[in-house]
Amino acid sequence: MSYSIPPHEVEFSAIRSQGPGGQNVNKVSSSVHLRFDIRNSSLPDAIKEKLLNLSDRRITKEGVIVIKAQSSRSRDQNKAEALARLNELVARASRVRPARRPTKPTRSSQRRRLQSKAHRSETKAARKTVSD
Repeated sequence: MSYSIPPHEVEFSAIRSQGPGGQNVNKVSSSVHLRFDIRNSSLPDAIKEKLLNLSDRRITKEGVIVIKAQSSRSRDQNKAEALARLNELVARASRVRPARRPTKPTRSSQRRRLQSKAHRSETKAARKTVSD
């Protein structure tokens, strides 16, 4: 299930980019910093907890996601890229993994395991010195 993030919960700030653009880089603030406060968002509590528990360097200790986008020369394209990365992060946190059902090993796999152990034991026993 995908969640859409309301635009008023996302804060953008334009900064000077380090990426492509030649001399234009020195004049135009085309890079974008996206800031999204997880705790004050309208996301469900379960997704907030998953996001806060992620080990991602883009999430600060205060629970704010900071994404920097600077791959394009256009501020609008960088803004769209930052939003796409945020949506991907939220989608990854909202993904529910199916519960694992414990299974038993099959008889044939148990038999193969024991045969390989016996074979390995014979190999190691053959390395021992022979006594008279």
